[in-house]
This record gives sequence, structure tokens and C-alpha cells, in this order.
Amino acid sequence: MKHLITLCTAVLISSLSYGQWQVSASSGYALGSATMKLGERINISETENSYGSYGEGTNVQLRGTYFFDDSFGVDLSVGYLQGTNQDVSIIDLPSTEVNAVARARAFGASASVVYKFTNNIYGRFGALLKLGGKTEGVIYQKSVFSEAEAEAFGVPVGSYSETNYKEDFHGHFPLGFVGALGYKYDLDSHFSIFAEAEYYGISLKRKDSEISAFNTDVKLPDGTVAVSGLYTLDNLPEGINRTTTYVDNLSNSNTDTSKELSQKVPYSSFGLNIGITYKFERLNKEQ
Repeated sequence: MKHLITLCTAVLISSLSYGQWQVSASSGYALGSATMKLGERINISETENSYGSYGEGTNVQLRGTYFFDDSFGVDLSVGYLQGTNQDVSIIDLPSTEVNAVARARAFGASASVVYKFTNNIYGRFGALLKLGGKTEGVIYQKSVFSEAEAEAFGVPVGSYSETNYKEDFHGHFPLGFVGALGYKYDLDSHFSIFAEAEYYGISLKRKDSEISAFNTDVKLPDGTVAVSGLYTLDNLPEGINRTTTYVDNLSNSNTDTSKELSQKVPYSSFGLNIGITYKFERLNKEQ
């Protein structure tokens, strides 16, 4: 056992003495991959499924890499995803308009193994985590009153309610896969630029959600506000819960509308990143 410990220590010291640190910063855009049905688009003539992934959008990353030798290294990165709008419910009917979209606002991290195929071409693969953030739902709804409803509000026929609200969805911490293939070009002994194709394979299981903003106004046919703040965050309409918890099992006799069955939502993507790297001197610089 002592010999094994001595050998491992010698290998570790040898690797560290040869090793080299580098840091990188990059930004890029990713398209959704392994998309799933997120909602529907409905008009007077048809209903269409809406597919997508919340992984689509712009990202920024900071990365630290340590190379044990000229080929092998390990990489730790943190990043932020500014997701693009994904259609959840789009309704265009004579008496109802709905525009409900959702987008990612997420922080993540990854730990990867890096391998240099040549001095310019490299690959990396490893584990991906979502550290925090949310899937933000932004909803607009316009509902034209029936004659009875208009009479009850004391407004002319053609008046309508207009609702805007936001709902933040949170999930359990997931574990996914990240892989990339890149090309770097050395500017000098310290700086280089790179471009890489990167794949994220990950999905998120919903945990809970909370409405963060809510407002309903009553408007006349010409758009003039007749009643401001009919419903607000502190006065939600019946049937709308401020918070919702997502669970794996629900009793058939459940009457608690604040609980719903959970679901997995996609965050997978395939994108292109461009960035810059600064390479430190080797710990044991060759003379």
C-alpha cells in the first residue's frame, strides 16, 4: 500500500509540475435539440403543435482549464443562458387572443475532460449541471365580453378584459451531458482565439412555480381603460394560484388545484461558441 501511495504521489507531482493553466471567455448561440411539444397554436381554421427546447438562446461562459501534459486536461466552466421565447399557447380567435411564451434564464456549470488531437483541434466531454435560474413564462390574454358580461360591468358591447402576467418555473437540479469540438488559433505565446461546436443534452423536471406579476384591466372597444387593476397579484381571479407545486403522484380524489403532476421540459441544444483564451506559463517552464 505504501508503494502504491508513493507511486500515485509521484505521478501527481509529475503531472502538476508539467501542468499548464489557461482561462477562457466565450459567447455563442444555440439552437434547440431533441425538441419536445411545448404547446399549441390555435386559430379559427386549425390547431398546430409547437415544438422547441428552452436551451435555445444566447450564452456566455467562463472556463478554467488545466492540462496535465500536451494532450490531456480537465475543464471547469460556469455560464449563463439567455433563452429565446418558445411558444406555449398562441390563440387567435374572434373573442379570444392569447400569446403565452416561455424562455430560460438559467445558470449552469460543467466539468469536462479535454483532449488535444493536434495543437489546434481539441475536444471535450463531461457532465453538465443547471445551478439556478428559472423558466420564465410571459402571458398576454385578451377576452371579449359577452353581452351579459358587458352589461354586468356597465361597458358597451365589444369591451374586453386584458391580462398580463409572469410566472416563474423552477426545477430539480438535473445532470446532463456536454460535448464540444473546437479549433483554436494562437495569436502569441499567451493569447489564442477559438471557435467550437457544442452540444448540451439535458432536461429539467419541474418542481414549483410562482406568479411574479399579474394585472387585469377592463378596456372599452377603442382601448380606453375603463377599470384599472380589476385583478392583481394580491387579488387573483378564482381558479388562479399564486404558487403551484409539481409532484409525481396525485390522488384521484385530489381537490387541491395548487398541485399538478410534474413533467420534464427540454433544455438540450446544439450551438456555436466563439471566444478568447489566455494561457499562463507552465508551472515548470522548460529552459
